[in-house]
Amino acid sequence: MAKLLHPKATAVWLVDNTTLNFKQIADFTGYHELEVQGIADGDVAGGVKGFDPVANNQLEQEEIDRAEKDPLYKMKLKFNPAALDEDKRRGPRYTPLSKRQDRPAAILWLVKFHPELADSQISKLVGTTKPTIQSIRERTHWNIQNIQPIDPVALGLCRQSELDAAVAKAAKKQDAVMNDDERRKLVSTEQSLGMEAEPRLPSAIEGLETFSLSGSSRDEDEEKKAARKDYSDADSFFNLPDESSDDDDEDDDRK
Repeated sequence: MAKLLHPKATAVWLVDNTTLNFKQIADFTGYHELEVQGIADGDVAGGVKGFDPVANNQLEQEEIDRAEKDPLYKMKLKFNPAALDEDKRRGPRYTPLSKRQDRPAAILWLVKFHPELADSQISKLVGTTKPTIQSIRERTHWNIQNIQPIDPVALGLCRQSELDAAVAKAAKKQDAVMNDDERRKLVSTEQSLGMEAEPRLPSAIEGLETFSLSGSSRDEDEEKKAARKDYSDADSFFNLPDESSDDDDEDDDRK
């Protein structure tokens, strides 16, 4: 199967030299639509020189012209006979020397925000080994105190589409019931952005969901009963003792 050479540089060239939309460029280069938008905004691929796919015999100019007229058209890579029977890449991803120091930060980000990912998936995404992943999970890495979690897509260690595919694959293996926050971690970026926010109680009244006013209602009932008592005579109102009993006690003392 034919593969595109220098996809990021090709995406830069298409953004600068064509009127294609982000979706068309993302479909052709294999990047996520948000990454292409980041290239157009200057947040991604800073300093990367554009790679002309037409001049390098990877794309026909007719494909670009047709795609510019039809926003829904997907461009096709030019047929390359030398790419027939090309073996699929196996083993961990190769990471350039300039980015290898960023791998612990990417691993920590994946472990923190996507704990459902298996070590084999993380190893394939960022090109690392399972002992390194295990040491970061258990916080026994020699430099764990200085490692800050950073998105591997932002570091250029993997593509957003690859991360979304790994997360979706891990989601299928989990049968447990999940809340909205956990479900957003297991879906793609486009799906999570389209989800409605889960209604929540303000933090000031959390824990009072089962609070009832049964105790206060009992106090009110007792007050009402006390108010209904008959205080028509002075003795019942002041709760005075009987005079006969007091007189009897005084007579007994005198004897």
